[in-house]
Amino acid sequence: MKASLAGWAFTAPALSVIALFFVLPVLAAFALSVTDFDIYALADLRNLRFVGLDNYIGLLGNPLFWKALGNTLYFVLVGVPLSIFASLAAALLLHSKLARFKPLFRTSLFAPVVTTVVAVAVIWRYFFHTRYGMVNWLLGLAGIDPIDWLGDPHWSMPTIILFAVWKNFGYNMIIFLAGLQAIPEDLYEAARIDGATWWRQLLHVTLPMLGPVLLLVSILTMAGYFQLFAEPYVITQGGPLQSTVSVLYLMYEEGFKWWNLGNASAVAFLLFLLMTTVTSGLLWLARKKGAE
Repeated sequence: MKASLAGWAFTAPALSVIALFFVLPVLAAFALSVTDFDIYALADLRNLRFVGLDNYIGLLGNPLFWKALGNTLYFVLVGVPLSIFASLAAALLLHSKLARFKPLFRTSLFAPVVTTVVAVAVIWRYFFHTRYGMVNWLLGLAGIDPIDWLGDPHWSMPTIILFAVWKNFGYNMIIFLAGLQAIPEDLYEAARIDGATWWRQLLHVTLPMLGPVLLLVSILTMAGYFQLFAEPYVITQGGPLQSTVSVLYLMYEEGFKWWNLGNASAVAFLLFLLMTTVTSGLLWLARKKGAE
């Protein structure tokens, strides 16, 4: 009994923080999502009405919501693997014994992570400018016609994915570096004695030993990419033709542009359920694979 009380006493501060900054916001979002909370209710709570699941039904019948969900899933399904691949490749290069000036390259590759998103996004807008951008200038040197990177619905989301990968891969790179440094060198030595090539060492030593780190990075990256907002807000404002509107961008417009806070809360809660489902699925697959 005393041990149990001591355990609760030690965990109480952490549980209080979780309850205050996670549980309560989730419950508040759900409570708002079943009301018609708008600018009129914000002025006078007597205008607030309970509408049940009407906000959710309205969202499911809203083509813009499905468009935003499709854009977000596209961003996650393409961006997350690219980000993990770039992070792991950079970490392997920096971990190599042949690499030189490692502190310099670590700092340089991590620098975009700590750079303000808005400032860098503005620079990228000019970088991918149709007439004056450096990318189209380089394509012109190769004889390729200019591409409207941010004005063409077919190219706008790939451009934002490229920006997001460049901006965020350094964070995962540091995590991968820590995981690589924790792998015992004896395993690589034994593999070399058995005649394993670099590729076989990567497949049968490095990646299996990085399994828990890969799971952590996958969950963190996926959670961040589901919350796509700053990039389309600054670079494309959701255009062209709503090709870069994300679920979080839709929530922002509903809540802070049109002041439909009930609808915005419904969008936020649906996004929370989606992220929880995908994360739970990843953990279930990891446990199943570990059990095998």
